Amino acid sequence: MSILLTASESASAGSMIPLILMYVVVFGVFFYFVLYRPQKKEQKKTSAMLSTLEIGDCVLTTSGFYGIIIDITDDTVIVEFGNNKNCRIPMQKSAIVQVEKADTEAPADTKKK
Repeated sequence: MSILLTASESASAGSMIPLILMYVVVFGVFFYFVLYRPQKKEQKKTSAMLSTLEIGDCVLTTSGFYGIIIDITDDTVIVEFGNNKNCRIPMQKSAIVQVEKADTEAPADTKKK
């Protein structure tokens, strides 16, 4: 009788390994598509936005302030806030959340005839 119990225990333990492996694989795929992949997409989008910064662009900072970029270095920018020309603050590029490109052309209806 004890031989039958031992045989059934080893058989059930052997059939549990593929089931556990299946759960690990499913969890790994779920983790990749729900957590890892969207985060990588967001990082690529942010780095592409920061690489296209130019002087004169209007930016929104992480603290909620809008300003105009007046100088750019490797990892910092100098941003001018408001109409006061004395309010220039250097900050890291990573503090920029949103960028609006400066208009390069004047609208056609504002030209004088």
